Amino acid sequence: MALINENYLKLPGSYLFAEIGRRVAAFKAANPEANVIRLGIGDVTRPLPSAVIEAMHAAVDEMAKSESFRGYGPEQGYSFLIEKIIENDYAARGIKLDTDEVFVSDGAKSDVGNIQEIFGVGNTVAITDPVYPVYLDTNVMAGRTGALGGDGRFEGIVYLPCTAENGFLPALPAVKVDMVYLCVPNNPTGTALPKAELKKWVDWAKANKAVIIYDSAYEAYIREPEVPHSIYEVEGAKEVAIELRSFSKTAGFTGTRCAYTVVPKTVMGYTKAGEAQQLNKMWNRRQTTKFNGVPYVVQKGAEAVYSPAGKEQVKATVDYYMTNAAIIREGLKSAGLEAYGGVNAPYIWLKTPNNLDSWAFFDKLLGEANIVGTPGSGFGPSGEGYFRLTAFGNRETTEEAISRIKTRLKL
Repeated sequence: MALINENYLKLPGSYLFAEIGRRVAAFKAANPEANVIRLGIGDVTRPLPSAVIEAMHAAVDEMAKSESFRGYGPEQGYSFLIEKIIENDYAARGIKLDTDEVFVSDGAKSDVGNIQEIFGVGNTVAITDPVYPVYLDTNVMAGRTGALGGDGRFEGIVYLPCTAENGFLPALPAVKVDMVYLCVPNNPTGTALPKAELKKWVDWAKANKAVIIYDSAYEAYIREPEVPHSIYEVEGAKEVAIELRSFSKTAGFTGTRCAYTVVPKTVMGYTKAGEAQQLNKMWNRRQTTKFNGVPYVVQKGAEAVYSPAGKEQVKATVDYYMTNAAIIREGLKSAGLEAYGGVNAPYIWLKTPNNLDSWAFFDKLLGEANIVGTPGSGFGPSGEGYFRLTAFGNRETTEEAISRIKTRLKL
Protein backbone atom coordinates (compact mmCIF):
# COMPACT_ATOMS: atom_id res chain seq x y z
CA MET A 1 0.00 0.00 0.00
CA ALA A 2 1.48 3.35 -1.10
CA LEU A 3 1.07 5.82 1.71
CA ILE A 4 0.62 9.49 0.90
CA ASN A 5 2.11 12.58 2.46
CA GLU A 6 -0.88 13.43 4.63
CA ASN A 7 0.34 16.97 5.17
CA TYR A 8 -1.15 17.78 1.77
CA LEU A 9 -4.56 17.00 3.21
CA LYS A 10 -4.19 19.89 5.65
CA LEU A 11 -4.30 22.40 2.81
CA PRO A 12 -7.55 24.07 1.76
CA GLY A 13 -9.22 22.48 -1.24
CA SER A 14 -8.09 24.99 -3.86
CA TYR A 15 -5.03 27.12 -4.48
CA LEU A 16 -6.02 30.80 -4.37
CA PHE A 17 -5.50 31.56 -8.05
CA ALA A 18 -7.18 28.33 -9.14
CA GLU A 19 -10.30 29.42 -7.26
CA ILE A 20 -10.15 32.82 -8.94
CA GLY A 21 -9.90 31.11 -12.32
CA ARG A 22 -12.90 28.93 -11.54
CA ARG A 23 -15.07 31.91 -10.56
CA VAL A 24 -14.04 33.96 -13.58
CA ALA A 25 -14.74 31.04 -15.94
CA ALA A 26 -18.20 30.63 -14.42
CA PHE A 27 -18.90 34.35 -14.78
CA LYS A 28 -17.80 34.42 -18.42
CA ALA A 29 -19.90 31.37 -19.22
CA ALA A 30 -22.93 33.14 -17.79
CA ASN A 31 -21.98 36.51 -19.33
CA PRO A 32 -20.25 35.78 -22.65
CA GLU A 33 -20.57 39.40 -23.79
CA ALA A 34 -18.65 40.78 -20.80
CA ASN A 35 -15.22 42.29 -21.49
CA VAL A 36 -13.33 41.16 -18.40
CA ILE A 37 -10.24 43.09 -17.33
CA ARG A 38 -7.77 41.03 -15.30
CA LEU A 39 -5.86 42.87 -12.59
CA GLY A 40 -5.58 39.83 -10.34
CA ILE A 41 -2.70 37.43 -10.98
CA GLY A 42 0.65 39.19 -11.05
CA ASP A 43 1.64 38.16 -14.57
CA VAL A 44 3.32 40.71 -16.79
CA THR A 45 2.07 41.91 -20.18
CA ARG A 46 5.00 43.83 -21.68
CA PRO A 47 7.19 41.80 -24.09
CA LEU A 48 10.73 40.73 -23.37
CA PRO A 49 13.26 43.56 -23.91
CA SER A 50 14.72 43.58 -27.42
CA ALA A 51 18.22 43.16 -25.99
CA VAL A 52 17.09 39.90 -24.39
CA ILE A 53 15.46 38.67 -27.59
CA GLU A 54 18.59 39.39 -29.61
CA ALA A 55 20.78 37.55 -27.09
CA MET A 56 18.47 34.54 -27.05
CA HIS A 57 18.39 34.40 -30.86
CA ALA A 58 22.18 34.42 -30.93
CA ALA A 59 22.27 31.67 -28.29
CA VAL A 60 19.86 29.53 -30.30
CA ASP A 61 22.19 29.86 -33.29
CA GLU A 62 25.06 28.71 -31.09
CA MET A 63 23.08 25.61 -30.17
CA ALA A 64 22.79 24.74 -33.88
CA LYS A 65 26.54 24.27 -34.29
CA SER A 66 28.62 21.41 -32.95
CA GLU A 67 31.47 23.67 -31.89
CA SER A 68 29.22 25.94 -29.80
CA PHE A 69 26.49 23.51 -28.73
CA ARG A 70 25.98 23.12 -24.99
CA GLY A 71 24.37 20.26 -23.14
CA TYR A 72 24.15 20.09 -19.37
CA GLY A 73 25.36 23.29 -17.81
CA PRO A 74 26.41 23.91 -14.21
CA GLU A 75 23.49 23.42 -11.85
CA GLN A 76 24.44 26.63 -10.07
CA GLY A 77 24.31 28.70 -13.26
CA TYR A 78 26.83 29.81 -15.88
CA SER A 79 29.61 32.06 -14.62
CA PHE A 80 28.90 34.68 -17.30
CA LEU A 81 25.49 35.36 -15.72
CA ILE A 82 26.55 35.02 -12.08
CA GLU A 83 29.36 37.52 -12.58
CA LYS A 84 26.94 40.05 -14.12
CA ILE A 85 24.51 39.56 -11.24
CA ILE A 86 27.20 40.22 -8.64
CA GLU A 87 28.65 43.19 -10.52
CA ASN A 88 25.35 44.96 -11.13
CA ASP A 89 23.01 43.95 -8.32
CA TYR A 90 25.47 43.77 -5.43
CA ALA A 91 28.96 45.18 -6.02
CA ALA A 92 27.37 48.37 -7.37
CA ARG A 93 25.78 48.76 -3.90
CA GLY A 94 28.96 48.00 -1.98
CA ILE A 95 28.04 44.34 -1.29
CA LYS A 96 30.74 41.71 -1.78
CA LEU A 97 29.68 38.23 -2.88
CA ASP A 98 31.63 35.23 -4.15
CA THR A 99 30.50 33.52 -7.33
CA ASP A 100 29.67 30.34 -5.41
CA GLU A 101 27.18 32.24 -3.26
CA VAL A 102 24.79 32.90 -6.18
CA PHE A 103 22.57 30.13 -7.57
CA VAL A 104 20.66 30.66 -10.83
CA SER A 105 17.28 28.93 -10.96
CA ASP A 106 14.09 28.62 -13.00
CA GLY A 107 12.11 30.99 -10.82
CA ALA A 108 11.81 32.62 -7.42
CA LYS A 109 8.61 30.66 -6.77
CA SER A 110 10.56 27.42 -7.19
CA ASP A 111 13.29 28.60 -4.85
CA VAL A 112 10.80 29.87 -2.26
CA GLY A 113 9.17 26.46 -2.25
CA ASN A 114 12.40 24.46 -2.32
CA ILE A 115 14.56 26.40 0.15
CA GLN A 116 12.67 24.98 3.13
CA GLU A 117 14.00 21.51 2.25
CA ILE A 118 17.38 22.28 3.79
CA PHE A 119 15.81 23.14 7.16
CA GLY A 120 14.65 20.73 9.85
CA VAL A 121 10.98 19.88 10.07
CA GLY A 122 11.00 20.83 13.75
CA ASN A 123 11.75 24.49 13.06
CA THR A 124 9.17 27.09 14.01
CA VAL A 125 8.29 29.32 11.05
CA ALA A 126 7.03 32.90 11.12
CA ILE A 127 5.25 34.53 8.19
CA THR A 128 3.83 37.98 7.71
CA ASP A 129 0.04 38.00 7.45
CA PRO A 130 -1.16 38.57 4.73
CA VAL A 131 1.48 36.67 2.79
CA TYR A 132 2.33 35.12 -0.59
CA PRO A 133 0.69 31.66 -0.22
CA VAL A 134 3.74 29.65 -1.32
CA TYR A 135 5.66 30.51 1.87
CA LEU A 136 2.97 28.95 4.02
CA ASP A 137 1.77 26.10 1.83
CA THR A 138 5.21 24.57 1.25
CA ASN A 139 5.87 24.48 4.98
CA VAL A 140 2.49 22.82 5.51
CA MET A 141 3.42 20.23 2.88
CA ALA A 142 6.73 19.61 4.64
CA GLY A 143 5.01 18.89 7.95
CA ARG A 144 6.03 21.94 10.00
CA THR A 145 2.47 22.75 11.01
CA GLY A 146 -0.53 21.30 12.71
CA ALA A 147 -4.05 21.46 11.35
CA LEU A 148 -5.81 24.48 9.88
CA GLY A 149 -7.93 26.10 12.58
CA GLY A 150 -11.32 27.71 12.31
CA ASP A 151 -9.65 31.12 12.45
CA GLY A 152 -7.81 30.40 9.18
CA ARG A 153 -4.47 29.87 10.91
CA PHE A 154 -2.34 26.74 10.96
CA GLU A 155 -1.18 25.39 14.29
CA GLY A 156 2.56 25.80 14.78
CA ILE A 157 2.95 28.83 12.50
CA VAL A 158 3.69 32.25 13.99
CA TYR A 159 1.59 34.85 12.19
CA LEU A 160 2.79 38.46 12.10
CA PRO A 161 -0.24 40.64 11.26
CA CYS A 162 0.33 43.50 8.80
CA THR A 163 -2.64 45.85 8.59
CA ALA A 164 -3.34 49.53 8.13
CA GLU A 165 -3.37 49.88 11.91
CA ASN A 166 0.34 49.03 12.20
CA GLY A 167 1.35 50.57 8.88
CA PHE A 168 1.80 47.07 7.41
CA LEU A 169 5.03 46.70 9.40
CA PRO A 170 5.38 43.25 10.99
CA ALA A 171 6.35 43.14 14.65
CA LEU A 172 9.27 41.01 15.80
CA PRO A 173 8.08 37.58 17.00
CA ALA A 174 7.14 37.47 20.67
CA VAL A 175 7.91 33.72 20.82
CA LYS A 176 10.78 31.50 19.67
CA VAL A 177 11.07 31.39 15.88
CA ASP A 178 13.74 29.70 13.75
CA MET A 179 12.81 30.82 10.23
CA VAL A 180 11.00 33.92 9.05
CA TYR A 181 9.84 34.90 5.56
CA LEU A 182 10.00 38.57 4.59
CA CYS A 183 8.89 39.88 1.19
CA VAL A 184 10.16 43.39 0.47
CA PRO A 185 8.63 45.20 -1.39
CA ASN A 186 5.67 43.23 -0.22
CA ASN A 187 3.30 41.02 -2.13
CA PRO A 188 0.38 41.54 -1.57
CA THR A 189 0.30 44.82 0.40
CA GLY A 190 2.66 46.74 -1.88
CA THR A 191 4.47 48.26 1.09
CA ALA A 192 8.19 48.19 1.92
CA LEU A 193 10.48 48.15 4.96
CA PRO A 194 12.94 51.02 5.42
CA LYS A 195 16.50 50.20 6.41
CA ALA A 196 15.91 50.94 10.09
CA GLU A 197 13.13 48.33 10.20
CA LEU A 198 15.24 45.73 8.41
CA LYS A 199 18.08 46.34 10.87
CA LYS A 200 15.73 45.32 13.69
CA TRP A 201 15.08 42.02 11.90
CA VAL A 202 18.75 41.34 11.24
CA ASP A 203 19.65 42.04 14.87
CA TRP A 204 16.79 39.81 16.05
CA ALA A 205 17.89 36.96 13.76
CA LYS A 206 21.48 37.19 14.97
CA ALA A 207 20.39 37.16 18.61
CA ASN A 208 18.15 34.12 18.07
CA LYS A 209 20.27 32.15 15.56
CA ALA A 210 17.33 32.40 13.18
CA VAL A 211 17.36 32.64 9.38
CA ILE A 212 15.54 35.22 7.28
CA ILE A 213 14.22 34.06 3.91
CA TYR A 214 14.16 37.39 2.08
CA ASP A 215 12.06 37.51 -1.08
CA SER A 216 13.22 40.52 -3.09
CA ALA A 217 11.43 39.75 -6.36
CA TYR A 218 10.15 43.34 -6.64
CA GLU A 219 13.40 45.13 -5.80
CA ALA A 220 13.47 46.98 -9.15
CA TYR A 221 10.26 48.81 -8.23
CA ILE A 222 11.71 50.54 -5.17
CA ARG A 223 11.51 54.33 -5.48
CA GLU A 224 12.05 55.65 -1.94
CA PRO A 225 15.72 56.09 -0.95
CA GLU A 226 15.23 54.81 2.61
CA VAL A 227 14.22 51.37 1.32
CA PRO A 228 17.23 49.07 0.69
CA HIS A 229 17.39 47.20 -2.61
CA SER A 230 19.04 44.23 -0.86
CA ILE A 231 18.92 43.04 2.72
CA TYR A 232 22.71 42.77 2.52
CA GLU A 233 22.85 46.58 2.63
CA VAL A 234 22.09 46.07 6.32
CA GLU A 235 25.11 45.34 8.49
CA GLY A 236 25.21 41.73 9.63
CA ALA A 237 22.62 40.46 7.15
CA LYS A 238 25.09 38.16 5.38
CA GLU A 239 25.22 36.14 8.61
CA VAL A 240 21.47 35.47 8.79
CA ALA A 241 19.71 36.07 5.45
CA ILE A 242 19.07 34.20 2.22
CA GLU A 243 17.92 36.50 -0.59
CA LEU A 244 15.79 35.52 -3.60
CA ARG A 245 15.40 37.57 -6.77
CA SER A 246 13.73 37.11 -10.13
CA PHE A 247 13.87 38.32 -13.72
CA SER A 248 10.13 37.72 -14.07
CA LYS A 249 8.57 40.99 -12.93
CA THR A 250 11.45 43.16 -14.17
CA ALA A 251 12.44 41.80 -17.58
CA GLY A 252 9.28 39.83 -18.33
CA PHE A 253 10.65 36.32 -17.71
CA THR A 254 7.40 34.93 -16.25
CA GLY A 255 7.12 32.57 -19.23
CA THR A 256 10.87 32.26 -19.83
CA ARG A 257 11.82 31.36 -16.22
CA CYS A 258 15.00 32.65 -14.67
CA ALA A 259 15.83 33.83 -11.17
CA TYR A 260 18.55 33.47 -8.59
CA THR A 261 19.07 32.88 -4.88
CA VAL A 262 21.94 34.22 -2.80
CA VAL A 263 23.14 32.00 0.04
CA PRO A 264 26.19 33.56 1.72
CA LYS A 265 28.67 31.08 3.15
CA THR A 266 28.39 32.90 6.47
CA VAL A 267 24.72 31.93 6.97
CA MET A 268 24.54 28.99 9.34
CA GLY A 269 22.06 26.37 10.38
CA TYR A 270 22.61 24.01 13.30
CA THR A 271 22.49 20.31 14.05
CA LYS A 272 20.53 19.09 17.07
CA ALA A 273 23.88 18.94 18.84
CA GLY A 274 24.38 22.65 18.17
CA GLU A 275 27.07 22.29 15.51
CA ALA A 276 27.04 25.08 12.91
CA GLN A 277 26.62 24.06 9.26
CA GLN A 278 26.93 26.21 6.14
CA LEU A 279 23.53 26.50 4.46
CA ASN A 280 25.39 27.35 1.25
CA LYS A 281 26.82 23.81 1.08
CA MET A 282 23.43 22.28 1.79
CA TRP A 283 21.65 24.33 -0.87
CA ASN A 284 24.38 23.47 -3.36
CA ARG A 285 23.90 19.78 -2.55
CA ARG A 286 20.14 20.09 -2.97
CA GLN A 287 20.46 21.84 -6.33
CA THR A 288 23.04 19.46 -7.75
CA THR A 289 20.86 16.51 -6.75
CA LYS A 290 17.44 17.76 -7.85
CA PHE A 291 18.05 20.41 -10.51
CA ASN A 292 19.77 20.36 -13.89
CA GLY A 293 20.14 24.09 -14.30
CA VAL A 294 18.48 26.82 -16.34
CA PRO A 295 18.85 26.44 -20.14
CA TYR A 296 21.84 28.16 -21.72
CA VAL A 297 19.61 30.14 -24.10
CA VAL A 298 17.59 31.55 -21.18
CA GLN A 299 20.71 32.47 -19.19
CA LYS A 300 22.13 34.32 -22.20
CA GLY A 301 18.88 36.27 -22.32
CA ALA A 302 19.19 37.06 -18.62
CA GLU A 303 22.79 38.20 -19.10
CA ALA A 304 21.55 40.73 -21.68
CA VAL A 305 19.39 42.34 -18.99
CA TYR A 306 22.64 43.81 -17.64
CA SER A 307 23.82 45.25 -20.97
CA PRO A 308 23.47 49.04 -21.40
CA ALA A 309 20.54 48.55 -23.77
CA GLY A 310 19.01 45.90 -21.51
CA LYS A 311 19.17 48.13 -18.45
CA GLU A 312 17.51 50.97 -20.31
CA GLN A 313 14.76 48.72 -21.66
CA VAL A 314 14.06 47.08 -18.30
CA LYS A 315 13.86 50.49 -16.64
CA ALA A 316 11.32 51.58 -19.26
CA THR A 317 9.22 48.48 -18.55
CA VAL A 318 9.33 48.99 -14.78
CA ASP A 319 8.47 52.67 -15.20
CA TYR A 320 5.51 51.68 -17.38
CA TYR A 321 4.11 49.40 -14.69
CA MET A 322 4.72 51.96 -11.97
CA THR A 323 2.78 54.55 -13.96
CA ASN A 324 -0.05 52.02 -14.05
CA ALA A 325 0.30 51.64 -10.28
CA ALA A 326 -0.05 55.39 -9.78
CA ILE A 327 -3.12 55.45 -12.04
CA ILE A 328 -4.75 52.68 -10.01
CA ARG A 329 -3.80 54.04 -6.59
CA GLU A 330 -4.90 57.60 -7.29
CA GLY A 331 -7.98 56.43 -9.16
CA LEU A 332 -9.13 54.30 -6.24
CA LYS A 333 -8.59 57.16 -3.82
CA SER A 334 -10.56 59.58 -6.02
CA ALA A 335 -13.37 57.01 -6.09
CA GLY A 336 -13.47 57.15 -2.29
CA LEU A 337 -11.61 53.90 -1.56
CA GLU A 338 -8.71 53.45 0.86
CA ALA A 339 -5.64 52.40 -1.13
CA TYR A 340 -2.10 51.47 -0.07
CA GLY A 341 1.07 50.38 -1.85
CA GLY A 342 1.85 51.21 -5.46
CA VAL A 343 4.81 53.44 -4.47
CA ASN A 344 7.63 50.87 -4.19
CA ALA A 345 5.76 47.93 -5.70
CA PRO A 346 3.42 47.09 -8.60
CA TYR A 347 0.66 46.06 -6.19
CA ILE A 348 -2.14 48.18 -4.80
CA TRP A 349 -3.82 46.99 -1.62
CA LEU A 350 -7.27 48.45 -0.97
CA LYS A 351 -9.69 48.32 1.94
CA THR A 352 -12.97 46.79 0.86
CA PRO A 353 -15.84 49.28 1.23
CA ASN A 354 -18.83 48.98 3.53
CA ASN A 355 -17.28 46.13 5.55
CA LEU A 356 -17.62 43.69 2.65
CA ASP A 357 -15.58 40.54 3.03
CA SER A 358 -12.88 39.98 0.43
CA TRP A 359 -14.67 37.38 -1.69
CA ALA A 360 -17.91 39.39 -1.62
CA PHE A 361 -15.99 42.36 -3.01
CA PHE A 362 -14.41 40.06 -5.63
CA ASP A 363 -17.88 39.08 -6.84
CA LYS A 364 -19.10 42.68 -6.72
CA LEU A 365 -16.15 44.02 -8.70
CA LEU A 366 -16.46 41.24 -11.26
CA GLY A 367 -20.21 41.51 -11.55
CA GLU A 368 -20.57 45.30 -11.67
CA ALA A 369 -17.32 46.41 -13.33
CA ASN A 370 -16.15 43.16 -14.97
CA ILE A 371 -12.74 43.49 -13.26
CA VAL A 372 -10.79 40.62 -11.71
CA GLY A 373 -8.67 41.24 -8.63
CA THR A 374 -7.42 39.08 -5.78
CA PRO A 375 -9.31 38.72 -2.48
CA GLY A 376 -7.10 39.66 0.45
CA SER A 377 -8.32 36.74 2.54
CA GLY A 378 -6.56 34.42 0.10
CA PHE A 379 -3.28 35.74 1.49
CA GLY A 380 -4.11 35.01 5.12
CA PRO A 381 -6.52 35.91 7.93
CA SER A 382 -5.25 39.49 8.23
CA GLY A 383 -5.98 39.97 4.54
CA GLU A 384 -9.72 39.72 5.18
CA GLY A 385 -11.39 42.99 4.33
CA TYR A 386 -8.66 43.90 1.83
CA PHE A 387 -8.19 43.36 -1.90
CA ARG A 388 -5.20 43.34 -4.28
CA LEU A 389 -4.96 44.87 -7.73
CA THR A 390 -1.86 44.62 -9.92
CA ALA A 391 -0.26 47.16 -12.22
CA PHE A 392 0.84 44.57 -14.78
CA GLY A 393 -1.91 45.26 -17.31
CA ASN A 394 -1.48 47.48 -20.32
CA ARG A 395 -2.16 51.22 -20.07
CA GLU A 396 -5.45 51.17 -21.94
CA THR A 397 -7.04 48.44 -19.83
CA THR A 398 -5.66 49.97 -16.61
CA GLU A 399 -7.29 53.30 -17.41
CA GLU A 400 -10.48 51.55 -18.48
CA ALA A 401 -10.57 49.60 -15.20
CA ILE A 402 -10.37 52.78 -13.13
CA SER A 403 -13.06 54.40 -15.28
CA ARG A 404 -15.33 51.42 -14.65
CA ILE A 405 -14.70 51.53 -10.91
CA LYS A 406 -15.66 55.19 -10.85
CA THR A 407 -18.77 54.82 -13.02
CA ARG A 408 -20.09 51.29 -12.52
CA LEU A 409 -19.13 50.21 -9.01
CA LYS A 410 -21.91 50.93 -6.54
CA LEU A 411 -20.17 51.98 -3.37
